[in-house]
Amino acid sequence: METITKESIMKLNTIKTVGRSDFVNMGPIQLRQPIPTRTIDNIDPFILLHHYGPYDISEQNNPFDLGPHPHRGFEPITFLIQGEQLHRDSLGNESVVSAGDVQWTTAGRGIIHAEAPTKAFVEKGGVLEGIQLWLNLPAEKKMIEANYQHVANDDFRVITSDDGKVNVQIIAGELHGVYGRIQTQTPVNAFMIDVEEGGHFDIKVPKSHQSTLYLLKGAITVNATETLKLDYNQLIEFHQDGDGFSIEGNAASKLLFLSGEPFNEPVTTYGPYVMNTQTEIMEAMRDFQMGKMGFLAP
Repeated sequence: METITKESIMKLNTIKTVGRSDFVNMGPIQLRQPIPTRTIDNIDPFILLHHYGPYDISEQNNPFDLGPHPHRGFEPITFLIQGEQLHRDSLGNESVVSAGDVQWTTAGRGIIHAEAPTKAFVEKGGVLEGIQLWLNLPAEKKMIEANYQHVANDDFRVITSDDGKVNVQIIAGELHGVYGRIQTQTPVNAFMIDVEEGGHFDIKVPKSHQSTLYLLKGAITVNATETLKLDYNQLIEFHQDGDGFSIEGNAASKLLFLSGEPFNEPVTTYGPYVMNTQTEIMEAMRDFQMGKMGFLAP
């Protein structure tokens, strides 16, 4: 853990959009969907953000069981906040993902995976909560080999503010010379931020990155002007016109910060595929049906 002295940011990124995180239905479950919405289609290169849970999981109630399904053309990423999940995929990976862990899948040309609370977790019961993020891949990398990374919570590096009230977990990318454990295909930052009430920190953002801040719990003030709180406004998208932004905790809070260099390419999506053209979507559907993305037993 490293302590960083608060630095003054010469110019704050202005706020482009403030978004809600309303509930949507996905099969048998309800979850929050701050991206996409009617006002935010995507924040290039981030295509989709689902905030699922908290769900009370038990043998009598286990709606979050995602059986084998394919992906191509992007990176599906899970940030597990509470609970325990089992990951399996067509590459032969099988791992238990615990609270605070991150699993970063590069679907590339194709992968089949499945996620569900572990049998032991269902039997003992508990709370399940997490973030599912879809990070796009540029056209030149959409057909690369699939890959899977799982990093445990305790293995991430953490930066602590000088007031000791803000911890920034560096999952991917870099902040103040501290680098994340996840190896990325494109320039991306992903930080999980825990803020105590009254805590303050300035976070720098590369000028080439589009960026967003999402509130999972609590309440904070951004740039001393905009308040984020649950069931009100939970997401901020920034302009690329400054050096970063400031946060101050109004209560004990947890946030996910994301930034990345935009691709500025056409995006075509259908179900579990993110490609550049409709023809590529049809090819993905055909390749899955022909078994070219591998096999994973139910």
